[in-house]
Amino acid sequence: MPRYRILSFDGGGILGVLTLVLLERIVQEFPTFIKQADLLAGTSTGGIIALGLAHGMHPRDIRALYEQKGRIIFQDSWLDDAFDLGSIVGANYDNRGLEQELKRVFGATKLGDLAQQVLVPAFDLDNGSPDPKRRMWAAKFFSNMGGVYGDYEVPVYKVALYTSAAPTYFPVYEGYIDGGMVANNPSVAAIAHALDTRKQTAAPTVDQIALCSLGSGHSLRHISGNRLDWGYAQWARPLVNILINGVMGVADYQCRQFLRDRYWRLNPVFPPGVDIQIDGVDQVGKLIEIARGVDLHETLLWIDRTWMHPTLEA
Repeated sequence: MPRYRILSFDGGGILGVLTLVLLERIVQEFPTFIKQADLLAGTSTGGIIALGLAHGMHPRDIRALYEQKGRIIFQDSWLDDAFDLGSIVGANYDNRGLEQELKRVFGATKLGDLAQQVLVPAFDLDNGSPDPKRRMWAAKFFSNMGGVYGDYEVPVYKVALYTSAAPTYFPVYEGYIDGGMVANNPSVAAIAHALDTRKQTAAPTVDQIALCSLGSGHSLRHISGNRLDWGYAQWARPLVNILINGVMGVADYQCRQFLRDRYWRLNPVFPPGVDIQIDGVDQVGKLIEIARGVDLHETLLWIDRTWMHPTLEA
């Protein structure tokens, strides 16, 4: 049976630097690793990575975007803070800097122009249905896969902005917010889309799927206190992080049960005391250092044993 390969990338803002360094190291050992993927799935910063790779970019070139333009993307000013009352009534950052860079990178490229299949989650705050019984917010999965559900004409830079509009960090973009609200680890969603015969007439079976999931690093966070009598103001920022990060472990568990040894998850845990936020542009060097120090021995063995072979044994 032919193997169907999915490469998945978590969200995480500037932490995508860690993902990209890990990917660079893997590609150095297996140059065709990315090209062999039948589907590239990514959320938020992982969505930008997936779209960049499908656009033909090398991981080091995508990393250069983060390193060279990170301070433009996460740029704030005293005037913006004054209007936002110090982020109480406004997002931390304007997304115009990110929009500018994404337009420069992707130009007029549409999803249908990409060389590889992609799946990028976002969350639509208002589907605009003329039927009041159907008008609601809902998850949206942008894809250039087959069938009537493809989003071929949507500009790539817009999809990247939709999936990365993290609440409290960036403003809503054209009615969409960060895909991390529904699938910060898009692995399970990618499996479901791969199996959907409406999108692929020759869809694989579960037994044919191999999935490699790359995280963006995991900080050892916790909230102390057995009875926290918090309100909106105290819960606003930690709740966003809890919602985005909490679902990743669920997806990891589900993938392990669905795919068993055809699934691999690489998501390094940061050392105690190292807590890098998604807008921590001053920590890029630390992210590179951590990523270069990760032991990839078992990961490379799995890739060699499971990913590199085009077919499964009968």
